[in-house]
Amino acid sequence: MASQELNRVAMVIAAHADDAEFMAAGTVATWIKDEWEVYYIICTNGGGGGPDDAQDVSMEARQQIIDIRKREQEKAAATLGVKKVIFLGYPDSQLEPRVLRRDLVREMRRYRPSRVICQSPERVWQPALALGAHHIDHRIVGEATLDAIYPACQNPWDFPELFTEEKLHPHKVSEIYIVGTPFANHVVDVSETIDAKIQALRSHESQLGDRIDRIGEYVKQRAEKIGQRHQIQYAEEFHLTYNP
Repeated sequence: MASQELNRVAMVIAAHADDAEFMAAGTVATWIKDEWEVYYIICTNGGGGGPDDAQDVSMEARQQIIDIRKREQEKAAATLGVKKVIFLGYPDSQLEPRVLRRDLVREMRRYRPSRVICQSPERVWQPALALGAHHIDHRIVGEATLDAIYPACQNPWDFPELFTEEKLHPHKVSEIYIVGTPFANHVVDVSETIDAKIQALRSHESQLGDRIDRIGEYVKQRAEKIGQRHQIQYAEEFHLTYNP
């Protein structure tokens, strides 16, 4: 389906604050430049994102992390021009797929995106398993997103209370861009927006720590490696599938 035929609304659904920027901030900035509205859904509250050597894991310490990560995510999104960030607020590593699926259907019916970017529900084993890329929250959010898109979002018989009580009518997402899959079949040229991606990522100071000064080099190296396969300076890649 050609882009001019679509409702120019896109949504990025991610497990944690900073996932969306690592996944696809260059693509998001490119779409926004092309006059798309982009919304973020962040599924967890980020409270499990403190330092590994922490000695204080109290509720007070956790709440401080939650507040910091929310502010960082809002700053990153504003840098890119994202329309709104929706925080579902579930504790890290405690996502319940059915409950999450219902919440995602609710937000997709409310904002009615034509495009959705999400994480892969699968581990990738080649060239080697990258543990950090396949966090349990990433995989659950990826699976819940795909199941929410089809069939639940477009089927009034799924979660009928959303239809009958909340008046959220069924909606079909046309294009699904999946990150971190075993097979990428679509590339987006982000040569003009790579600096915006880096600036957005630098908002996540609590997560980058002493890597913050090297994040630009890392992002450009990775995007350049993808781009070389397609004769593009900098690129992001996805598995793109359609829902006709």
